[in-house]
Amino acid sequence: MQSGRGKGQAISEAIEHIKRADGNPSYVVFIDADYTYPAAYIPAMIKILDSDPSIGMVIGNRFNGNYDVGGSMMNVYYFGNRLIALAHRLASGVNIDDPLSGLRVVRWSLLKDWKVKSMGFDVEAELNFYIARKGYRIVEVPIEYRPRLGEKKLRLKHGFTILRRIASEALF
Repeated sequence: MQSGRGKGQAISEAIEHIKRADGNPSYVVFIDADYTYPAAYIPAMIKILDSDPSIGMVIGNRFNGNYDVGGSMMNVYYFGNRLIALAHRLASGVNIDDPLSGLRVVRWSLLKDWKVKSMGFDVEAELNFYIARKGYRIVEVPIEYRPRLGEKKLRLKHGFTILRRIASEALF
């Protein structure tokens, strides 16, 4: 059970739980629990990491050309995501089309020393910068994005928080 609030807080606590657990995983999977991201893509994402040690993270790309703007994501969120992706690309130099995707697989060896600063939806942007700074590549794979089950928590104010995170990470 998460002790705090927010997506970043949940990820921070999950990483601490993994550190205390027995064993040493090869990878950590992050997937939003709102039905939007099919878990069926995870084995292929792991194979990509297995095949190339220069890749530190594989991200599911919702914007792969088959994306229905009016279907699973409201237009305002689509365009906000595109704006954030552009800002992320310009600030980081990492060419990612979907930097805020809620489906990703990351090498555990890279995560075990990560001290999460973001407590909210900006955590994905922070993680992208972190992996790139470690000298690892980030690869995207096209995925299906399904209609969400439940209420959307993301609001316009979170977009500004994400943009601030991108700016602060770029200055770091």
